[in-house]
Amino acid sequence: MDDVSEKTKDAQMRAIINAKLLETGERERLKEVLRQKLIECGWRDQLKAHCKEVVKQKGLENITVDDLVAEITPKGRALIPDSVKKDLLHRIRTFLNEHPEL
Repeated sequence: MDDVSEKTKDAQMRAIINAKLLETGERERLKEVLRQKLIECGWRDQLKAHCKEVVKQKGLENITVDDLVAEITPKGRALIPDSVKKDLLHRIRTFLNEHPEL
């Protein structure tokens, strides 16, 4: 199978899984669990401090929300603890195992 058809198949599968997550309400539950875990581990506070630092460096008048998001996104992703990522992945796998039709 070539790369294009493999990527198309992956995209279709992601869309199907996402639709099922939305339909069952599991997506919202996962988002809430993730939100809580990120707050508990201090990620939110770390990212907030980083935002303040970036705004201070660039100046409030010289930065847009889009600029700020582009600036903090890589660090925000890097700061997510592996334990939180593993827990979320485990929850998604459990969901998929409970829905064998996917």
